[in-house]
Amino acid sequence: MRLTLCNEVIKELPFARQCALTASLGYDGIEIAPFTLDAEAPHLLSATRRAEVRDQAADQGLAITSLHWLLIAPKGLSITSGDPALRGRTLDVMQGLIELAADLGAHVLVHGSPGARHVAADGDAARAEEAMAKAGEWAAKAGLVYCLEPLAPRETNWATTVAEAVGIVERIDNPALRTMLDVCAAGNGEAEAVTALLDRWLPTGMLAHIHLNDRNRRGPGQGSDRFAPILATLHRHGYAGLCGVEPFDYYPDGPTCAARAIGHLRGILETLA
Repeated sequence: MRLTLCNEVIKELPFARQCALTASLGYDGIEIAPFTLDAEAPHLLSATRRAEVRDQAADQGLAITSLHWLLIAPKGLSITSGDPALRGRTLDVMQGLIELAADLGAHVLVHGSPGARHVAADGDAARAEEAMAKAGEWAAKAGLVYCLEPLAPRETNWATTVAEAVGIVERIDNPALRTMLDVCAAGNGEAEAVTALLDRWLPTGMLAHIHLNDRNRRGPGQGSDRFAPILATLHRHGYAGLCGVEPFDYYPDGPTCAARAIGHLRGILETLA
C-alpha cells in the first residue's frame, strides 16, 4: 500500500513547497484538493498551470495520486438540485475535474463534498445517483477510477455507509465507479468496526481507496482509533492501493500533523513487512 498526503493539510504553502515537504517526510504521493490550486474554478485550470503542477511534483519524485474535495469550488454546486442550470454547471465541473486528474497523472478521484449532496426533496437521491453514473462514464473514458465516498450522517444524508455506497455503485454497474473507506467517517457513522468493514468489503473489489484519519478528525496516532489493526487488515487482504492521510484538525499545525501521521503509520508498516 502507498501513503499519500492530502494537500489541504499544508495548503498555506506554495504547491512546489507542498511537494518538497511531502516528499521529504517520506510520503509516496500527494492527493490534491482542487480548490487549493484555484479557489474559483479549478476545473478550468490552464494547460500551462497543469503542466507546472505536474512538473513540480515530478521534480520531487512525487506522484500526484488522486483528487478529493471535488465540489468545493466553484461555490454552490449540487448533485441533488432539481434546478437544470445548477445541475448542468455541477456536471460540467465534475467532468472538468476528471479531465484535470488525467492531465495531472492521477488515477483516482474521491467524491465526498457533503455540502453538494444533501437530499431534501423527492428526486434528489435519484439525481445524485445519475450524477455518479455520469462520473463513472467520464472516468472510464479517461482510464480513471471515480470513488463515491461514504460520509457520516453528521456530514450528509446520502451515502452514509459503505453498504449504501456499494448499493449505488452496484446499481450503476460501471467498473470505473467504485467506493472507498474513510476511517473518521466510518468511526462516526458505521455500526461495525473499521476492520470488520475492511474484511467484508475488500474481497469484493469495491473499495478502491482508503482515507486514514482519527474519528476525532486529527491525524493517525492523535486520537483513540488504533491504526495497527487497520493496517494489518489491509496487509492481510493484500491491499496495494492508496491510503490518503486526511486529517481535518491540523494539530498543532499542518506540517507537524503530516509528519506525526506518517511517522506513526510507517512504524506500524515496518512491523508488517
